[in-house]
Amino acid sequence: MKKMLFLSLMVLAFLLVSACNNKQHPANDELPEFVEVNLTVTPENGKANEPIVFEAKVTQGDENVEDADEVKFEIWRAKDEEHEKITVEHSEDGIYRLEKTFQQEGTYYIISHVTARDMHNMPKEVFVVGTPSEPEDPSESKDDMNMEGH
Repeated sequence: MKKMLFLSLMVLAFLLVSACNNKQHPANDELPEFVEVNLTVTPENGKANEPIVFEAKVTQGDENVEDADEVKFEIWRAKDEEHEKITVEHSEDGIYRLEKTFQQEGTYYIISHVTARDMHNMPKEVFVVGTPSEPEDPSESKDDMNMEGH
């Protein structure tokens, strides 16, 4: 009798677990579109002590992302170990903007670290202030450095 009761409880427990695992997921459980970041540097070839504008245009599908959790620009001169990280606020229409001047000429890099809607995207660009300096990797080209989607 105890064996029969135990076996019945086991079958019932199995049926309950199976029923929970077989729930149908609604059609609206599709994956969200990826948060895209278009990083621009204007001008790409600037001059010392003149402003350069950095913009990260953040979108998800056709929608501007104006509520990113965090946007930071990481900027450094080629072969420098010290990287400056600057938190950037939303300007307008999904654009996060920074204007900055540089005293030292050379080749520079910028990575925009964008965290929005449970996603992270960090495109990288290269720009020059005055005369270029030796790049970090002599074989790198501007197209090779785009790291979107990390």
